[in-house]
Amino acid sequence: MTTLCSLFIESAERFPDREAIVLGDSRINYRTLSFWAESIAVYLREHGLNKGDRVAVLVQNSLEYAAIYYGVLAAGGVVIGLNTANKARDLVNLVRHSDASWLFAESGHPELKPLLQVIGSDINVVEVGEPRLNGEVPSHINLTEILRHEHGGLRDPEAVTGNDLAAIIYTSGTTGHPKGVMLSHQNLFENIRSILEYLELQYTDSILNVLPFYYSYGNSVLHTHLAVGGKIVLENSMLYPHRVMERLVEEKVSGFSGVPSTFALLLNRTKLEDYDLSSIRYLTQAGGAMAPTSIKRLRKLVPKAEFLVMYGQTEASARLSYLPSDRLEEKMGSIGIPIPGVTLDIRGEDGRPLVSGETGEIWASGDNIMQGYWKDPEMTATVLQDGWLKTGDLAYRDEDGFIYIVGRSSEMIKSGAHRISPKEIEEVILELDGIEEVAVLGVSDELLGQVIKAVVVVDREKAPDKRALQAHCHKNLASYKIPKLVEFVDEIPKTASGKVRRFMLQKKAVE
Repeated sequence: MTTLCSLFIESAERFPDREAIVLGDSRINYRTLSFWAESIAVYLREHGLNKGDRVAVLVQNSLEYAAIYYGVLAAGGVVIGLNTANKARDLVNLVRHSDASWLFAESGHPELKPLLQVIGSDINVVEVGEPRLNGEVPSHINLTEILRHEHGGLRDPEAVTGNDLAAIIYTSGTTGHPKGVMLSHQNLFENIRSILEYLELQYTDSILNVLPFYYSYGNSVLHTHLAVGGKIVLENSMLYPHRVMERLVEEKVSGFSGVPSTFALLLNRTKLEDYDLSSIRYLTQAGGAMAPTSIKRLRKLVPKAEFLVMYGQTEASARLSYLPSDRLEEKMGSIGIPIPGVTLDIRGEDGRPLVSGETGEIWASGDNIMQGYWKDPEMTATVLQDGWLKTGDLAYRDEDGFIYIVGRSSEMIKSGAHRISPKEIEEVILELDGIEEVAVLGVSDELLGQVIKAVVVVDREKAPDKRALQAHCHKNLASYKIPKLVEFVDEIPKTASGKVRRFMLQKKAVE
């Protein structure tokens, strides 16, 4: 079985002196990155990491992140990429839920010490960056100490098979019931192979990446480019879009990937026409529907670049379909056709395949489909049936086989690059005195796709105001989970069985 490690090893052997990753003034070639990864793998094996043990990674996109990821895989471990924007209570919950025995964490992360105050004695810690722990955690070492011991280039783990677990990506429920997607080595490899085929990536390609590696979209960008010997230029913030554009021009990258909000920032807060974008070969977009007007503007400003709309889910290791650039104008609004190796069906509520034009749920099948949800066989059984993934997305297929999404049966909120569970926000809001009921939903937003709205029923005598509610959320949730909109109501609409009628709240928000 070919693994991600073997693809990276082949790149390191073919292109040892080629740059692999660039971040600011820091640059690393394939030879050195391979040495770093093997040093980490050897250290972990020598210090008790067993095949299948979970390793949590609380590190921003960086040279070190890539070395840690491949080092863990080569040691036979399972990577748990943690959202660096999360608060300590979320991080504690995920580390414990995953049963992680190791934690690689940035020494300067503001939530690291609160996290370690809770779990410090239960986990082996590798500090990344300038030493700051100063003996506060008994079992810890700095990454620089590990990297001092070179062991040669990376070796493919002989004991690992395609069915072995490689990564768990958490998609929601961090303060409530965690939802960890289990991806095997085969899942990741097959998905990367499919993406390489339709994107036609080569070792000469490079990409400017703003997507976090702990999400599946960014994760696939990392693996695809290392698999072919390409270069990844990192920019870890969209706070200054003009700087992203300057970097793109400086490095003469051939690719750029983003979610709708990424492109909205570039279109609305920079003058793309002022930059030399002649090196760009392709642009990819996923993470929700992008407005056709925005796509047309972008195509006009970067006319020589292919623009590929893509669709997928974390449960599919990232990708399920793509819309070829040469069909974009004709099929505007479509998520396209299945990627190589994937079959997509449109099925009714009874599971029966539907014909063209009929609306039903998208079911997906392929070797990239997850093994299930970590420690949650019941939830797994609701979405995996006879080798098929029930995506929760409602769509129809036209006569040419192109798929169009018309709605979502799930309640997940898509805001920017984030996937957010309403339940976890509701649980935090309900901690406040005076809150009787709350329903959280996503409201359409041109920039982010959706923004979060909280509809709240309160005790009038001791009710918190909007500012107090948002301050409580800010204290306990990542910034992207804080409700932008808050509405106080007398009653939240419900079904006879007591379930919130979210569609009625959505309808009211639009009116």
